[in-house]
Amino acid sequence: MQAVPPAWAGARPPHHPPSGPWPVVAAVLTGCWTVAVTVPGQLGGWLVDQVLLGFGRDRVPWLWPAAGLLTVVLVGTPALLLALLPRSAAVRATGRAWLAAALVLGVFGLLRAVPPVHHEAYLAGLAATAAVAALVLRRVFRRPAGQTVAPGPVPGTPAAVEGGPPVVRAGRPDPATLLAIAAGLALLLPWAWLGALGGLLETVLAALAAAAVGAVAAALLGTTFWSRFAVGEPPRPARLVLVGGLVSGVALLPLAAGSGQSGAQLPALLTLPPTGFALAALYAVARRRHPAGSVPTAPTRWLVGLAAFGPLAFADPEEISLLLVGSRDVPFWVAVAGGAGLGVALLLAAAYAVLFARRGARVPSRRTAAVCAAVLLVTLAAVDLGPGQPGLHGERLFVVLREQADLTGLPAAAPGRAGRDARAREVYRRLVDTADRTQADLRRELTRLRLDPEPYYLVNAIEVDGGPGVRAWLAGRPEVGRVLVSQRLRPLPAPAGTTRGTDPAPTGPEWNIRRIGADRVWSQLGVTGAGVVIGSSDSGVDGRHPALAGGFRGGDDSWYDPWDGTRVPTDSGGHGTHTLGSAVGRGGIGVAPGAQWVGCVNLDRNLGSPAHYLDCLQFMLAPFPAGGDPFTDGRPERAPDILTNSWGCPGIEGCDAGVLRPATAALDAAGIFVVAAAGNTGPWCASIDDPPAPYPDVLTVGAVDQRDRVAEFSSRGPAPGGATKPDVLAPGVGVRSAMPGGGYGTLDGTSMATPQVAGVVALMWSANPALVGDPARTRQLLRETATPAEPTYRSRAPGDACGGPANITGAGLVDAYAAVEAAR
Repeated sequence: MQAVPPAWAGARPPHHPPSGPWPVVAAVLTGCWTVAVTVPGQLGGWLVDQVLLGFGRDRVPWLWPAAGLLTVVLVGTPALLLALLPRSAAVRATGRAWLAAALVLGVFGLLRAVPPVHHEAYLAGLAATAAVAALVLRRVFRRPAGQTVAPGPVPGTPAAVEGGPPVVRAGRPDPATLLAIAAGLALLLPWAWLGALGGLLETVLAALAAAAVGAVAAALLGTTFWSRFAVGEPPRPARLVLVGGLVSGVALLPLAAGSGQSGAQLPALLTLPPTGFALAALYAVARRRHPAGSVPTAPTRWLVGLAAFGPLAFADPEEISLLLVGSRDVPFWVAVAGGAGLGVALLLAAAYAVLFARRGARVPSRRTAAVCAAVLLVTLAAVDLGPGQPGLHGERLFVVLREQADLTGLPAAAPGRAGRDARAREVYRRLVDTADRTQADLRRELTRLRLDPEPYYLVNAIEVDGGPGVRAWLAGRPEVGRVLVSQRLRPLPAPAGTTRGTDPAPTGPEWNIRRIGADRVWSQLGVTGAGVVIGSSDSGVDGRHPALAGGFRGGDDSWYDPWDGTRVPTDSGGHGTHTLGSAVGRGGIGVAPGAQWVGCVNLDRNLGSPAHYLDCLQFMLAPFPAGGDPFTDGRPERAPDILTNSWGCPGIEGCDAGVLRPATAALDAAGIFVVAAAGNTGPWCASIDDPPAPYPDVLTVGAVDQRDRVAEFSSRGPAPGGATKPDVLAPGVGVRSAMPGGGYGTLDGTSMATPQVAGVVALMWSANPALVGDPARTRQLLRETATPAEPTYRSRAPGDACGGPANITGAGLVDAYAAVEAAR
């Protein structure tokens, strides 16, 4: 290291008449106000997004633009006064930086009108907008020609012209830049350990966006800004770090608030502002090496850019959701990474201040700084490849073709299972033939482009890799109807953990079983569901649970896990075990304990995608052995009779209103009875809107409590297009059923009500095998035998009546005994 005189040694600050303490007090109050407005505003906006998502409501596109405008007004007004009124140059520089940062936040907030599912488009917009903002700010903050750089030239050096551009020195980066790179890499360590990258394009766009955000920070915190805090008689470098660090941290706060989709900006609020102290210390380093001119802005660009890259690239905003807070999922790990980043930023600030911003501090050599950066780079790579989640984990595209299979004119089939099997075989043949014929050219082209096509036939569709460019190309092809985003979850640093129950085992039929009369069907009619198979598409099934193990159909085509490829029924989430237990569980929890079951995993960590939902529905139409080809190895004669579906596919997972419509139509045509949950987004009207619940060939189930009142959370109709939904109700409050690990638990939801209706259908078809394969007649009998239930309303306003009680209660509470009697 070499000792260099401090840049401010012997310098005299620009003269300003004394103005008293009030400008400083005003600046302190404005800074506190900026923090008090920005942080709660960002957290509150995200919570509003999450509440709307939880209630199944459409996101409000103008929410974030409006929040950004409000922040500009609330923060920008006092900042503007600071920029104009005080005599103190430092206070005016503070006001200008805070005002510009607030304006940047307002502009960046406009980009959040882009739906989170289109993350690449958002990142591209952020990169372009931030680049333009950086250019504008550089022109705005360009110093007037003829002014000298405060605190003044060091004796023996030529005077610096403050109006000139920053001095760009050719050759290798200086120590301040290398130290900034090292600090930025240190801030990336928690993200490389706990997060995971998206796709290639997504990662590249995140890097470009982060670099542009760094450029904005460099324009905000340039030489003019820092020079206002590097003054004093005698020189006090600690003031630069303390005061300049605080002011720059507040300036970086709005910049962090605007960088990232809703949710992804929250960890940046923790990690980005504290870097202001490290930047102040790095300015001291750069000033010592450039005592006569403008210091480089590269340290700010690198440090802020790398700090912004972490949350932008290593976290999926769609997974930073309250829906996943119940376990150690992405929101938990994002919070941990943000907290760790805060700790790293504070440690860097303290270390850099002690090493470089004290009197007599030595400027590190370029070699020393380069070694620090190299060590951090190697450490980052080791963390990512070791305890991290290396590789790319981007979304895919779901390409729906225009032509769907024609299932009209199916030959009449004999009643019962033989007729059902014949219809299922014919439906399967037509679906596969249509997909093979219409997909051939497109699949060849996608394979040539190495986009990894995965074909489907139940909906004539293909899942492929690709971003916005591939999507635009596909959408323009004549055989393509539309292109959706098919979600892919990013891996976790540790398993989320298995959900287990804590309730004691039942000692007899549960209250919900007794309420619908299923126990009377067993005891008085001698019907338990024997001879009928129910298929469950959910988070999985604990196949070893004592209430479920005996009912598994077995064979090589009764279990499918498209997420993890497990070969035996397993469930870590618990939801699927609980729902299936209410359908076929033994020991008093299931409606049809004599029925058999098959299973498929379409949810992982409570999230799905159009492709994975279709994976399971396709498997249910024509089961195939492990490792088999659905197109050639399907066995429609092994299809389950009834499907229970306690899930829905909202827009945030990539579905649109009609994407699964061909699938449920084909299942119905094949004689497979489909039951689906209405959803838990009540008491709002028209809240039955996530596929497959709104479809007419699906029996949609709402929930009631122990007093036969419709549960407040139970979704209501009318369905899109005005159809009356739900169809029937079942108990869905305080339902006890099986949980992974052999235990039991009590849950609420239409998810709990749905499998009970599937169990009632199993009792009906077991009592009268001639009904097997006749979904229309079965739906009619269920409606005709249902008993009245009490509707509930959000309020008594006319608009909350949902068009009539039928859109709240459907036909009423399902009556297992009456339905089986009618079936017989």
